[in-house]
Amino acid sequence: MNETVNLKTLYASDKPLTLAIMAMGGQGGGVLADWVVGLAEEQGWMAQSTSVPGVAQRTGATIYYIEMLPARDGVSPIFSLMPTPGDVDIVLAAELMEAGRSVLRGLVTPDKTTLIASTHRSFAVGEKEKPGDGIGDPTVVVGATDFAARRTIAFVMDTLATKNGSVISASMFGALAAADVLPFPKEAFEATIRSGGKGVEPSLRAFNAAYERAKTKPRDEVVALPPKHFDTMPETAGHPDLDRLVHRMRAEFPEVAWPLLFAGVKKLTDFQDPAYAAEYLDRVGKLHALDRVNGGEDRDYAFTVQSAKYVAVAMAYDDVIRVADLKTRGTRFNRVAKEVGVKQDQILYMTEYMHPRMEEVVGTMPKRLGLWVESRPKIFAWLDRRINKGRRVQTGTLFWFLTLYTLAALRRIRRGTLRHLRETEHREAWLNIATSFLSRNYDLAVEVINNRRLVKGYSDTHARGLSKFDRVMSALTTLADREDGAAWMKRLRQAALLDESGIALDGALKTVSTL
Repeated sequence: MNETVNLKTLYASDKPLTLAIMAMGGQGGGVLADWVVGLAEEQGWMAQSTSVPGVAQRTGATIYYIEMLPARDGVSPIFSLMPTPGDVDIVLAAELMEAGRSVLRGLVTPDKTTLIASTHRSFAVGEKEKPGDGIGDPTVVVGATDFAARRTIAFVMDTLATKNGSVISASMFGALAAADVLPFPKEAFEATIRSGGKGVEPSLRAFNAAYERAKTKPRDEVVALPPKHFDTMPETAGHPDLDRLVHRMRAEFPEVAWPLLFAGVKKLTDFQDPAYAAEYLDRVGKLHALDRVNGGEDRDYAFTVQSAKYVAVAMAYDDVIRVADLKTRGTRFNRVAKEVGVKQDQILYMTEYMHPRMEEVVGTMPKRLGLWVESRPKIFAWLDRRINKGRRVQTGTLFWFLTLYTLAALRRIRRGTLRHLRETEHREAWLNIATSFLSRNYDLAVEVINNRRLVKGYSDTHARGLSKFDRVMSALTTLADREDGAAWMKRLRQAALLDESGIALDGALKTVSTL
C-alpha cells in the first residue's frame, strides 16, 4: 500500500532563533548554554545545544551552538548541529579576541547579528610567546565588530562578575537579558539561575549588575594600550631611610625624572633594601651629571629619564633568590586565591614548574666559590647532571615552602654572589658604552640605554636576551656616526623583540650591514 506523506505536517518550516557562545575553559560557557536551553524550554520552546571544543588552551574557544523554536503539537523541528556563517542571530563572546574570531568565521553579520562581548583580554599563546609586546590591537577588533554586527553590547563583564563573587557566564546572561533579543522576560532569566541550585546568590548579583550596566551603558571605550600610571612621589615616606631617598630625588634630579626614579627606588627597596636603592640614585646621579653637560636640558633630559627606568631594571635582575621570594609571599597566595575564587571551606595548592640549571646554582654561590666551581668543568658537569631537571614544586607544602623561603632569605648575601658580580660588570659596561656616545650622538646614546629592554628573566630566557642584546649592540660601529643611527638602533631592537628565535633580527642586521 502506497501512502503520500505531507512533510509540512511532520516538520516545522519556521526558521529557528540561533545563538552561538564562544568561551574558553573556566569561563562557564557550558553553564551559560544550559541556562539558555533551560530558559527556552521553561517558556514552552524547543531547544538544542551542541558544542565544538577548542583544540588547545587559548588556540580557540569552545563554540556552544543553540537553536530554538516555539513548540508545536505534532511538529518535530530538526535543528542544525553547527552554526552557519551569515545565519546566527546572537553571538556571545567571553573575551574580546573571541569576538574578533567570530567575525572572521562569518558568524557576525550586519543585517542580522547582535554581538554581546566582554572587552577584557585573556592573552593567547601567540601573544605571550613574543619577547616584546605581542598583544593584538583591541581597537582593530572593535572596529571590525562595529562594522560586522547589527548591534553590539561590549563592556568588561569579567571584572563585573568577579566583583560579585561569580563568573563571567552570569554577567553574559544578564547582558543577554538586557539586549531584549530573546522573547522572554527578565524574571524568567532569574528563575533559570535559581533552578540551578548552586551559587545562586552570587550569580544573581552578577546577572543584575550586568543587566543594569547593559541598559545604562552598553559600550566601553577600548584603547590600544592602557594608560601608564605612576605613583605620585610623596613628601614623606614614613621612614628615615626612605625619606632621605625622597629628599635626594627632589633635590638632585629634574622633575621630569621623578616618576621613574620613585618607581625605581620602590622596586629596588623591595628587591634588596634602602641602601641598594641609594646605590641606584648614586649611579643615575652620575649619568644625569653627564647628561646635563652634554645638552640634556635642551632634550628634556631624555638620557636621564630612560636611565632612571633601565638602570632600575638592570639592578633588579631576576635570580633564584628573587624567584623564591616572589613565590613565597603571602600577597601572592592571596592574589591567586582571589583569582581562582577559593571559598572559605576550600584549600588551595599551587604547583610550580621549575627547571634549575647549574648556572643558576653557581650564580647563587659566593663569588669565589662560584668561580672555583666554574673553572672545573668535570665538577660542574657532575653537579649539573643531578640538578638540571624539571621539578613540580608545591609551594603550599611545608617542605617546599621552607625550601623556597630559605632561598629567599639569601637576599642578605646577594651582593656577594657570583650572579651579582656578573650583573654589575655587565651593567657598567653597558652604561660606559652609552655615555661614550653622549657627546657624539645624543639620540643614539638614549637608544643604547633603551637596549636594556632586551635583557630579562632568568635561566634560558636570560641567556637568549643577553645574546640578542649583544647582537644589537654589535651594530654600533656602523651606526655611531650616522645621523639616523638612533632610528636604526631602535629598528634593530624592535626586530629583536618580534620573535624568540631572532629571525627578524637576522634580517635587520643584514640590512644595517649594507649601510
